[in-house]
Amino acid sequence: MIVRSAKLLLLAAVALFNTLVVFNNLTDFNSNYQFVRHVLSMDTTFPVNHGMWRALTPPAAHLAFFLGIIAWEIVTAVLLWWGVVRLLRALRLPAAQFHTAKGISIAALTLSLLMWLGAFLAVGGEWFLMWQSRVWNGQEAAGRNFAVTGIVLLILLQPDADGQP
Repeated sequence: MIVRSAKLLLLAAVALFNTLVVFNNLTDFNSNYQFVRHVLSMDTTFPVNHGMWRALTPPAAHLAFFLGIIAWEIVTAVLLWWGVVRLLRALRLPAAQFHTAKGISIAALTLSLLMWLGAFLAVGGEWFLMWQSRVWNGQEAAGRNFAVTGIVLLILLQPDADGQP
């Protein structure tokens, strides 16, 4: 029961984190929008880089990207909490049923990993050269979030056995 409880609590912590990310993006919309705007505009990258042709400067594109990120985060948070409820309901069931209840959680954690790796590290970090910015560089935070989420996914994926502590 300890191992299953640990999996459940770690999943709940990731769900809480993602919920707070959504909350912050909605309650401090402009600050977080400015981050997206600067990354997409590439206006704080190295002055003479040859990747500036990639910059997206239309405000409509900035808003669309930011709203897309928020939508992705909302879906992820909802799925994470749904996964928490499913694991909580299956906590005392046989191992096979507990394992089956992990499906939504695995999908939600994967969706979160795809956001941090795909959207922030790959698209923001490499395509829009966010790594060149001293001010608008979210790569460290994205990497940390990817690592924490990935660790929780790996723990959740560990097999469960009946009679496990």
